[in-house]
Amino acid sequence: MAPGLIFPIQHADPETIVPFGELVARGLAGRLWLGQSVLAETHQTVAYLAGRGIKVPCGLGVTLMPLRHPMEAAAQARSLAALTGHPIVAGYGAATPGLVRALRGAPYTRPATAAAGYAGAVRALLDGGTVEHACEACVATAALPPMTHPPVEVGLGVLRPGMARAAGAVADVAITWMTPPHYLRNTLLPALAAGAEGRGAPPRIAAVVHVALAARGRDPRRLAYGAAVGHLRAAHYTDMLRRAGVPADPADPRAGAAALVEAGVYVYGTAEEVVERLRGYHEAGADEVVLNVAGVAETEGLEAALADAERLLHAMADAGLGDRAARGTTAATVTGGGSRARSLGDGQLP
Repeated sequence: MAPGLIFPIQHADPETIVPFGELVARGLAGRLWLGQSVLAETHQTVAYLAGRGIKVPCGLGVTLMPLRHPMEAAAQARSLAALTGHPIVAGYGAATPGLVRALRGAPYTRPATAAAGYAGAVRALLDGGTVEHACEACVATAALPPMTHPPVEVGLGVLRPGMARAAGAVADVAITWMTPPHYLRNTLLPALAAGAEGRGAPPRIAAVVHVALAARGRDPRRLAYGAAVGHLRAAHYTDMLRRAGVPADPADPRAGAAALVEAGVYVYGTAEEVVERLRGYHEAGADEVVLNVAGVAETEGLEAALADAERLLHAMADAGLGDRAARGTTAATVTGGGSRARSLGDGQLP
């Protein structure tokens, strides 16, 4: 599968995303991904791009469950598929306990179970069934009217084995963020397979990877800090990193950023070196590698970030890790109830 490309920051002007969408429209990337934004809202941004003529496969990686009911989530996702004319990956994350508490009065007691219930309800609504569902994330007794649209895949953000097992049971796509290749292969893949037992096949994996090209005057530790400081202050991210052998302490995000570079989780180097690191994600089991140039965007601006992304996408195609003609899957349409603000990015995956 062709690599994906994520727009790396929250934005107030959707025009800033157009050049990134054009890389997908030109076939350099197979999908344009966007994370949760509380400035210009993510779903509305994709709709704007479609109206602007940037009609490409898109992924939401991820939006936050507490912000919308599953019926609204399913209606939004299939609307984007219809507007773009392409498949959509609708990825969801349970959010941080603090945000869940702020929106619901209390955090989820079992975030992985809540996420599985939420994603399962969205999937059932998209498939056209009448949902009879209740969990701590949502109550849904409803159905959507039939609608013809390109396919919608339901994704869950995955960092640790518990959420991987939950995703394996219900999701079409597992979306990972800052997960080293060996951790993906040895920890998350077995958990996804265990969750999918009796289901047929586990979800495919879309791995979001921080990347930057080496250049005079660039300090990769500074880039990594700019890209990931929010996650490096988060207990669940640093827990995942320590499980993967990357020393990270939420009390010291600068040391965590240096550890990301040292471990190769923040992928920095020449185009050839970066491509070889990304090949490792495919070899570890990732079906789609999503380039994230947030470090360059945060420190040097979007123009420099876009230049890195374009050069790396060309290098990946030259190395056989992409297809310049690829535009993402274009599976048959579905008829049914459905089938500098710092980036929230993955929406703080559980």
